[in-house]
Amino acid sequence: MEFKDKQSIYLQIADYICEQILLGKWPPTERIPSVRELGGMLEVNPNTVMRTYDFLQNKEIIFNKRGIGYSVSEDAQARVLAYKKERFLESELPEVFKTLYLLNISLEELQTRYNQFVTDNFPVNN
Repeated sequence: MEFKDKQSIYLQIADYICEQILLGKWPPTERIPSVRELGGMLEVNPNTVMRTYDFLQNKEIIFNKRGIGYSVSEDAQARVLAYKKERFLESELPEVFKTLYLLNISLEELQTRYNQFVTDNFPVNN
């Protein structure tokens, strides 16, 4: 995993875990990699992974089964969506709006490009 400079590594790892949950690769109630396993997979210090797990546990996205390890919460997908939506709306969207304003991009142009993006990348299965 390549890390970016703009965000703490533990939050980038949290995003990775959330993505795995949203993609269904780590389903509800299933065990996730141990702190050491994930640290090895991502080539980071286990303390960083532990910080990530503490963060996600506080958000009730994962939970610790004593003696077994960490698992995905039953309602993790809904919690991940709420967390990521809140973070996007508060942190990232203001930057997007600023860029749209500075580049004089209209909401209509944005809507057209968004619709095309969805059509190209998420075709409807009939």
